[in-house]
Amino acid sequence: MSTEQSNNLAASRRRFVKQTTWLAGGLLAAPLLSRANYFSGADDTIKVALIGCGGRGTGAAMQALLSKQNVKLVAMADAFRDNLDRSYKRLTAPETSKNSGINLAERIDVPEERKFAGFDAYQKAIPLADVVILATPPGFRPLHFEEAIKQNKHVFMEKPVATDPTGVRKVLEAAEAAKQKKLNVVVGLQRHYQNSYRELFKRKKLIGDITSAQAWWNNDGVWVRKRQYDQTEMEYQMRNWYYFVWLCGDHICEQHIHNIDVVNWFKEGTPVKAQGMGGRQVRKGKEHGEIFDHHYVEFTYADGSVLNSQCRHIPGTMSKVDELIVGTKGKIECGAGKITDYKGKVLYQFDQQTENNPYQTEHDELFAAIAKGEYKFDDAEWGAKSTMTSILGRMATYTGQVVEWEKALNSPLNLQPQTYDFNAAPPILPNDEGYYPVPIPGVTKYGF
Repeated sequence: MSTEQSNNLAASRRRFVKQTTWLAGGLLAAPLLSRANYFSGADDTIKVALIGCGGRGTGAAMQALLSKQNVKLVAMADAFRDNLDRSYKRLTAPETSKNSGINLAERIDVPEERKFAGFDAYQKAIPLADVVILATPPGFRPLHFEEAIKQNKHVFMEKPVATDPTGVRKVLEAAEAAKQKKLNVVVGLQRHYQNSYRELFKRKKLIGDITSAQAWWNNDGVWVRKRQYDQTEMEYQMRNWYYFVWLCGDHICEQHIHNIDVVNWFKEGTPVKAQGMGGRQVRKGKEHGEIFDHHYVEFTYADGSVLNSQCRHIPGTMSKVDELIVGTKGKIECGAGKITDYKGKVLYQFDQQTENNPYQTEHDELFAAIAKGEYKFDDAEWGAKSTMTSILGRMATYTGQVVEWEKALNSPLNLQPQTYDFNAAPPILPNDEGYYPVPIPGVTKYGF
């Protein structure tokens, strides 16, 4: 990282990670935690609360339970009770234990009184645990992460960690508090925990200075959930959350963040500006809410290097999820685990037989550190900055303008509803025909 870039990042952090009133109320003054502070019980059991019981939350809970530590799931929370019930049924099913080789039922102690549903369910589940898994739709992440750190909990949280700049700033504030309290935080940008990517990162100097990069998340897209006749607008959007920016952040944030994050990681910094294009060409029905089905962004870093980033959710098109890092002496093909020079000579080839399951590794390493009373993981700040990079790209494609990092991060944009209630109005509403307003490049503004 250049001196200029390092200074810019440090200045950005000083500006946006502020010691607010609730921090001054004693949170920053908390003493370093001893081993005794890590657990709520007298034994070595690490108690876990799952917040968000969809597919990813269920998977994360299972990975936590499959770690080698004495982990026990003690509380579950979700906005919808049926999501919670499905998750619990899956986790406790005999075939799940059979497939995993561990009797998971012995590690699950969630009686009826520790199953919570509704928008406030997280407030009831968090106090019961030592570690909190945050896996709701991303729009809720800043609120839930702030509460978990306030209550002195270690955290595993899925990416992205916010859907707007206001949420990113909230996560940065809580990340600073987590550091002061020595609370381990792992973010589900799992390539950081994948053997092949770790080995490539160790050897990145083989390609010299990074001059450019390419990143792709192109595929058919994800599920759609149809509107039911008896749903309020808030419930419908919550059920079909992928298609509403306040909940999902658009797929450039929800999925493509993985590839963007890899380039940030290898560059050891974030872009200073972005410009791009995008729109809705195929997925433009009422059920597709307001998000784009394609984005193409040119991110520029402080040293002038450029990341060309593309993501697409269009059935029947080329599928590609990968990253390419280009340097003065060669290139890194991340998916292939290969480094070559410009004459085609292979400088390094990762042995695919030694690849791991990074989803499991991130939990194994997190819970091992907690069990030992070690403070090793502070992913929250990095996760927030990669989230902000994805949001920067979205702001560029939605507006059609060149968007600068500092102005974007300092934007007053806040997409969250004023009231979290199933009878309240969400931030965006359909017209009389059932269609939602869609961003228009050249017209859409973000207040900067």
